[in-house]
Amino acid sequence: MGTRTIGIIMNGVTGRMGTRQHLIRSIVAIREQGGVDLGNGEFLMPDPILVGRNEDKLKSLSEKYSIERWTTNLSEALSDGNNVIYFDSQTTSRREKAIKQAIEAGKHIYCEKPTSTSLEGALELAKLAKEAGVKNGVVQDKLFLPGVMKLKRLLDAGFFGDILSVRMEFGYWVFEGDWQEGQRPSWNYKKEEGGGIIVDMFPHWRYVLDYLFGSVQALSAVAATHIPERVDEEGQTYKATADDAAYAILELENGVIASVNSSWTVRVNRDDLLTIQVDGTEGSAVAGLRDCKTQHKVNTPKPVWNPDLENTIDFEDQWEKVPDNQVFENAFKIQWEMFLKHIDQGENFPWDLLEGAKGMQLAELGLKSSEKRCWLEVPSLEV
Repeated sequence: MGTRTIGIIMNGVTGRMGTRQHLIRSIVAIREQGGVDLGNGEFLMPDPILVGRNEDKLKSLSEKYSIERWTTNLSEALSDGNNVIYFDSQTTSRREKAIKQAIEAGKHIYCEKPTSTSLEGALELAKLAKEAGVKNGVVQDKLFLPGVMKLKRLLDAGFFGDILSVRMEFGYWVFEGDWQEGQRPSWNYKKEEGGGIIVDMFPHWRYVLDYLFGSVQALSAVAATHIPERVDEEGQTYKATADDAAYAILELENGVIASVNSSWTVRVNRDDLLTIQVDGTEGSAVAGLRDCKTQHKVNTPKPVWNPDLENTIDFEDQWEKVPDNQVFENAFKIQWEMFLKHIDQGENFPWDLLEGAKGMQLAELGLKSSEKRCWLEVPSLEV
């Protein structure tokens, strides 16, 4: 009984996502609550070492959040036997090489997605981890958003009857960087640096669709670069070489059709930056990041198409909110605690490097479909 520590190498936590979600809202939050409750009177306390290229940023983070260990030398951190987990939230182009080093050093792997810049590289990581016998996991944070968890509750309750279709809308307007600073880093718009909304978001859509509605069988996609020039962090104009919007139709198992629009060039006129509408024979639901609303078939209005008459139905008012019924924690923190229990207690954690490779597979097929203007089958993957 009591508290035990577990050493975690956190590489890339000086970046936006690494700092906010993985360090502050996950690891620091777990430390402040006294560790991960293992349910047997014991607690598992993360003991992170921050790794990156910028000494000043590392030192500042360590001082601000009372983390004693940091280094710019990854090899040094990997050689320390007290560090049993390697976590990577670097830019995608740096991830594959570092994970290979960590696997070779015998560390368990937890990382952001995409796990590599190519399907070939992602599959190789899964294969190497399997051969080395190290446990591994990939961040699948959208599954643990409150709105999506409420949607899963409806699915588990059989609310929809037979599911017919899924409509996903994601995105917002990212400023070009000239008269107003952009909200995303410039590398997101450079194909040569691993940028593009398909590579960034299709790995998310793969696990959301697979886990909630059924495995993706085929897709047709169109990628676009709507804004051809942007201005970077130094005020320099550059050519956007990566897609900033993508429009896809996907066939899922059981005949479900999913339409997925992803865009950094859209102004939001919906409930949230991400909305997922599910239509079934018995009812429908729309989930956002935090909320979820439903409309059962007995509460469905009966509109009649007549453009010559004013519409008298308030369609928005016809939906009911799904209650919270529980306390929802940060999505990243939830999965961190699950992964730590997986490492220490052997609890189930299905989102491994092979699942991460499936995300990169969908991204590559999406780009290929757009280039070839064709439907593509999604073959099964294994290592």
